[in-house]
Amino acid sequence: KSVITSDHALKLEFIPEWIAIVGSGYIGLEFSDVYTALGSEVTFIEALDQLMPGFDPEIGKLAQRVLINPRKIDYHTGVFASKITPAKDGKPVQIELIDAKTKEPKDTLEVDAALIATGRAPFTQGLGLENINVQTQRGFVPVDERMRVIDANGKLVPNLYCIGDANGKMMLAHAASAQGISVIEQVSGKDHVLNHLSIPAACFTHPEISFVGLTEPQAREKGEKEGFEISIAKTSFKANTKALAENEGEGLAKLIYRPDNGEILGVHIFGMHAADLIHEASNAIAMGTRLQDIKFAVHAHPTLSEILDELFKSAKVTSLFLLIFNENHESAFKINIIQLVKVSTSSAVAQPVPV
Repeated sequence: KSVITSDHALKLEFIPEWIAIVGSGYIGLEFSDVYTALGSEVTFIEALDQLMPGFDPEIGKLAQRVLINPRKIDYHTGVFASKITPAKDGKPVQIELIDAKTKEPKDTLEVDAALIATGRAPFTQGLGLENINVQTQRGFVPVDERMRVIDANGKLVPNLYCIGDANGKMMLAHAASAQGISVIEQVSGKDHVLNHLSIPAACFTHPEISFVGLTEPQAREKGEKEGFEISIAKTSFKANTKALAENEGEGLAKLIYRPDNGEILGVHIFGMHAADLIHEASNAIAMGTRLQDIKFAVHAHPTLSEILDELFKSAKVTSLFLLIFNENHESAFKINIIQLVKVSTSSAVAQPVPV
């Protein structure tokens, strides 16, 4: 085969001198890492105007500088692969490119192999969903936040749940596992809602990329809609002794947070063992831990974990909280002092927030 998907990408009986990869997401980026290491030349074909569109833009630019620019990789952005003709009778694979917006012909590539890495589609046909009035959306089974299946009238189907890739919420193996655990909690009588913003993702390149939560553009959009500011903190792998000792100083960790209350909105890491480092941040988001608390956590020295330690400590949270105790000396309320000061000159009364 000369035109393949990721299922067959490691089963090729030859190493192509030149391979085109359609899509520059996780799968495409990981296989570009593999094929360039084996000596192949790689060409990315990306429909959007930038490579790695799913990553935080700043991390994507750094990854392009490290993972793409120095290697035998070129790319075409803003184009579709409108037609791919497999290699035959000594002729190479032919890929016809058209402009993603105008649909006008752009170019024709001739390569030794083509890898289609544009993602996966759900396989939900034949499940009999029509018998219970469930209509899929682009093939995905609609569910609520508890993974309960929703029918065409917007009503819950009794005792029916859907987890994993089939519901389209987050097409990652560990997300499917977490959804399954959440469902088991519910059917055994314990209510549980999985926070998908706390689920990490990783790209296994050299070095790795990982992230959890929102990108900077997503966080800024959310802040504008909900009326809060966001702040950014960064730390470099060059400041970490373990990374330098491993000769892996190329890397960046980025924190996106709310300075008014210390909420972690997103963490993005590019560098050595990024896929392992991200879990401290994802667990913090899952547990609702704020920066003013996690910054006191102690990390062993010298370790890569100190990158996250420095990241959290560098965040500047402006909010201070005053604890109000009841007659039993139990913490009853906490009031944001900054917010209290803001309303103290008006007739408004600051509302206590239950702890």
